[in-house]
Amino acid sequence: MTSTDPLLHPLPRTADNPLISGADEGTRVEFRGIVKDYGTTRVLHGVDLDVAPGEFVSLLGPSGCGKTTALRVLAGLERATAGSVVVGGRDLSAVPTNKRDLGMVFQSYSLFPHLRVRDNAAFGLRRRGVGGRDAARRAGDALDLVGLGHLGDRFPHQLSGGQQQRVALARALVTQPRVLLLDEPLSALDAKVRVQLRDEIRRIQLRLGMTTLFVTHDQEEALAVSDRIAVMNAGRIEQVGSAEDLYLRPETPHVAAFVGISSPVPGRRHGDRVSVWNVELRVTGDGPDGDVDVLVRPENVRLQRATTANDEAAVGARSVGAVVEESTFLGSYRRTLVRTADGVLLRAQHAAGERLEYGESVHVSFVDQPVAVRPQT
Repeated sequence: MTSTDPLLHPLPRTADNPLISGADEGTRVEFRGIVKDYGTTRVLHGVDLDVAPGEFVSLLGPSGCGKTTALRVLAGLERATAGSVVVGGRDLSAVPTNKRDLGMVFQSYSLFPHLRVRDNAAFGLRRRGVGGRDAARRAGDALDLVGLGHLGDRFPHQLSGGQQQRVALARALVTQPRVLLLDEPLSALDAKVRVQLRDEIRRIQLRLGMTTLFVTHDQEEALAVSDRIAVMNAGRIEQVGSAEDLYLRPETPHVAAFVGISSPVPGRRHGDRVSVWNVELRVTGDGPDGDVDVLVRPENVRLQRATTANDEAAVGARSVGAVVEESTFLGSYRRTLVRTADGVLLRAQHAAGERLEYGESVHVSFVDQPVAVRPQT
């Protein structure tokens, strides 16, 4: 019996697809001191970013941090107050959007409801004066690349949300732009389709070798697909690095708190160490000595039942007592929230088979891994 689960269907064979055979090594993109003001409000504060040819870079941050504005400045949809955007060694700051040779996919599909899928995909080619037969052929190649070559005669309302976003991706790729810009293209999709399309976008990007900037507020998306991630906060880039760098070696408290899950625990910093509950841990990043919040990852929290008085004595010196508040089954693992006697809430991640019940008493200890800290507020 053939499965109908779309996640089990491989991408179509594309070895002979002209979009792949015509791919190059990508184009360098540079943000140089980009400042953007809206009236008296400054939303970008001197953004600098260098994206290597063929690199997939995500702009990651909470709503209002300036990531979409930065992308729109690159696309020419917004004019920078100061600074410049350079693509392939050319300053595009004064170049209109339609002359920048960039492909863009938005959160909304923005398809023309009265046009068939093939005509939607070919729209950019028609605007460039490409003839009907050639445009139809190239649109078919783009639709094949995203797995929709067989649906070219349908209208957008006859497609699912994921399929409509694939059409939007095909429309952006059909002109073979130098750079692909993706502005939260997956946020309107359900979780399963979002993961599938995310992975397909990455595989297509790798095959094309196209420089890509991807805006998202979803840390899991950014961690899964990016060569590097630029974490933004309040109009500034706080850190640029690989997923491993950002997660394991955050340079600022915002990066540590935003990338992954952390529980703040009171401690006291002294040099490159921090004392928390009679345990000393190494600290990432610089900062002054004094009282701090220690940001502890759930996988570095250990929970242990104390079943006898001897157990209590053995673990008490290097741990703290707590009570289970909730425990959530997440498939391959379980995440448990506990509250200490002094009211600190921590999340621990552990094996799915280690089930803890509400109200159960446990001891909390830490794995000896470097931690980020922030000043107590």
